[in-house]
Formats: sequence, structure tokens, C-alpha cells
Amino acid sequence: MGFNALTIIIGIIGIAFGYAIRKYISEGKLKNAEELANKMIYDAENQAQTQKKVLLVEAKEEIQKLRSEQEKETKTRRAEIKEMEERVLSKEKLLDKKSTQVERKDEKLNRKLEGLREKEEQVDEIIKQREAELQRVAGLTKDEGKEILLNELKKEITNESALIIKENENRIKEESGKYARNVIAQAIQRCAADQVAESTVAVVNLPNDEMKGRIIGREGRNIRAIESITGVDLIIDDTPEAVVLSCFDPIRREIARVALEKLVNDGRIHPTKIEETVEKAKNEVETIIKESGEQAAYDAGVHGLHPEIIKYLGRLKYRTSYGQNNLKHSVEVAEIAGILAGEIGADVKLAKRGGLLHDIGKSVDRNLDAPHVDIGVEIARKYHESEYVINAIQSHHGDVEPNCVESVLVQAADAISAARPGARRETVESYIQRLEKLEEIANEFEGIEKSYAVQAGREIRIIVKPEKISEAEITITARDIVKRIESELDFPGQIKVNVIRETRAVEYAK
Repeated sequence: MGFNALTIIIGIIGIAFGYAIRKYISEGKLKNAEELANKMIYDAENQAQTQKKVLLVEAKEEIQKLRSEQEKETKTRRAEIKEMEERVLSKEKLLDKKSTQVERKDEKLNRKLEGLREKEEQVDEIIKQREAELQRVAGLTKDEGKEILLNELKKEITNESALIIKENENRIKEESGKYARNVIAQAIQRCAADQVAESTVAVVNLPNDEMKGRIIGREGRNIRAIESITGVDLIIDDTPEAVVLSCFDPIRREIARVALEKLVNDGRIHPTKIEETVEKAKNEVETIIKESGEQAAYDAGVHGLHPEIIKYLGRLKYRTSYGQNNLKHSVEVAEIAGILAGEIGADVKLAKRGGLLHDIGKSVDRNLDAPHVDIGVEIARKYHESEYVINAIQSHHGDVEPNCVESVLVQAADAISAARPGARRETVESYIQRLEKLEEIANEFEGIEKSYAVQAGREIRIIVKPEKISEAEITITARDIVKRIESELDFPGQIKVNVIRETRAVEYAK
């Protein structure tokens, strides 16, 4: 900084000197110009020296300031280190104290163990004496007594085995009946044999009842044209200002609904216009299907899907399973599987992808004679999905064994999404009533302390009073509760009855 200032000053002096020389030469006064220049040079040198001293003073002050800050920081660090050393010393003292306490407890335990060994030896001696006394009184040897007991046990085991076999046969019959009902329900949804009205009809509101006559047309030509082109039945009855569309194919029903609404809004209804409007409605529904598939993939955080798979996903928007929308269910399974994968450190992207595509076969299974799992696997292979995703689709109903942890997570997420209250056609009130009834049945048995219905009513955990129910009796208690639940309660699937008997050992340290 001082060098630059000096250079500037010398430059100014040079300019002034040149100017003075030119001036005084023009006036013929060269000598005075030299004196003036010498004076200016002298003044400039003095000023530069002064500036240099000022800069040196400022530099010294800056160095002193930095030095004081460094000393302050060093003191702070030393204080922190000293505080940390004190903490470490305190913890070491505490550890030494705890170590001493542990050693004392070990000594007490060792003494107690020695006492227990002595008592155990005494008990063994007493048992031997009693066995000898029993043999003398009964007039039987030990081997003869064992043989008699084994024969009695064989008889009891035979009877118990017969009861277990009969119970298993009854359970297999019940489970096979439930499985048959599930298969029939799936077949109903696929082949459209019969469904509840809300899943098979759509209602189009009309501006007035006069519009019904225009929809029917002269000699019924308009309604016949709509039904033949769309494949949907139109029900025109006494319901005011409404037409009901009935069809088991949800996509055809949606096309017919969109087309009929357009015709009603337009007002011109004739066979040519109907054909043109239905074609536009098909294009519109196809666009909605594609957009729905893209939105579902975006919501689930799954990218890079084939465009055809996107379309299959969009078709799930118009498919329900027990009242639960399949597209929303697939997105929900993807999100749950991704969360589970993140918690355990598995592949989140793979889990989400498998969850989103696990029910992809339901979008077309009505048109093919195969389970939706097989159709989903075929679609995934056709569009080059990975073997892990294919396995997640195959194993989500337990048809094959999972080959990776992500497939297990998809299976769990599918069960969670379907089992949560309100997801499928079951009111919250009936759900709560079933849980309360389940706990009420358990609490009515003698010796029950508490009962808890868990896992959405799929399991009940019962805690018994150990002084009233022995270890051998808890199995009988569990069986009695199961029979009572089966006879008094209607429930989907199966309920696990878990009876818990707690054994406590209490002592007091003095």
C-alpha cells in the first residue's frame, strides 16, 4: 500500500515538474523552475515518509489486534478443553462407582447360586427317597411304573389325536368354503354374473322428462342405436329426470355416460349423431385413462414405465374390488411398500414399482380366462420389467415364494391397504362393533384379566390370571374361546387367538 502511494506521488511530481519547466522556459526563467522543482521533490519526499510512517503504525496496530484475538480464542479453547477434561473425570468416577456396585451384585448372585445348588442337591435327595418309598409301597419297580404310565399316555394321546384330526377336518371344510366363496366372488367380478347395483350402473341426469322421449326416438331407433354402439343397456323408467346405464364393463359404461351427457347437452339426437358422439367419447375416455395412469405413476414416484403399462394402470381407475378402487389401492400399496423399504434399508424404487404394478392384471382379466396374477406377470414380461418386479406380482397373493425382500414388502403392503378400516365395503361402526364383541367374548371366560383385539380384528391377545389358570389349561381356554367366536361372530378370513400366561418371580434386595 505504501509503495503504490509513493509511486502516485512521484508521478504527480513528474507531471508538475514538466509543467513548471515548460512554463519557465517560455518565460526564460529556467533557474527558478529548477528551484521550484527541487522544492516540490523535497516536499513530496517528506510527504511520502510521513505516509510510510502512518502505514507502518496501522500495520502494527492490525498485527496487535490479530494477536489479541488469537490469544482470546486460545484462552476460550483452553477453557473448553479443561471443562471436557472435568466431564471425562466425572464420568470415570461414575463408572468406577457403578463397576463397584456391579461387582457387589455379582458376589450376591454367586452366593445365591451356591445356596440354590445346595437346595437342588437336597431336593434331588428327597426325590430319590420318595421314589424309593413309592416303589416299596406300590410294590412296583421304576421300569414297571414307567410302562404303566406310558400305556396310559398312549391312550390319552390317541384320544387327543382323534380330536385334533376331527378339528382340523372341520377347519379345512370351513376354510375351503371361504376360499370357494372368494373364488366365486372373483368370478362374479370377472364374468359379470351379478354385482351390486352401485358397481354396475351409472345415472345420467336430464334437464327435463321430455328429453327421455328424444333419447328413445321414433319407434325406439335412438335408444337401440345407443345400446348397439356402446354395448350398454339404457333403463328409462318413472325416475324423474334421470336415465340409468347398466353394464358390467365399467369402461363401456363410462363411454356411454360421457356420450349420453354430450348428446343431452347438444340436443340433437339421431343415429348418425350418436355414432359420432360415441366415437368422441371413446377418445375422451382413452385420454382420461392415459392421464390417470400417468398421474398414478407420478403420485407413486415410479418413473420409466412403458406407455402401454401406463394405459393398463389408467384402466384400473374403472375397476373396484370389494368397493375399493383398484388404482387408488395400487398407489397406496406402492407408497406403503416404499415406506417399509425405507425403514428397513431395502430398495425403495423396486418396492414402489412392484407395489404399483401388483394388480396390473385386473385391468384386463375380464377378457381372459386366467387369474389376474398370471395376466399381470404376462404384461410385465411383455414390456420387459425386471424379474424382481415380476416376482412381486406373482407372490403378492402367496402363489409363489418371494425371491427378494421387496416382494415380501409388497405382499405386506397389499394386506395393509386392504385390511385398514374403511378401505373396503365395511362401515366403521360394524368394524368397531366386531372388535368390541371379540373382546367381550374373551372377557366372559373365568380367569381372564385383559383382552386386546389387534391387527384390525385379525388377532386377539388374552392375558390370563396365573393363579386361576395353569399352563396346561391355557390351551383348553384358547380352544373354548375359538369355538365361542366361531359360533357367535361373523368375520372375514380368520382370527388368531393368542392366550398369554405370565410367570413372575419377585424378590426384594435388602
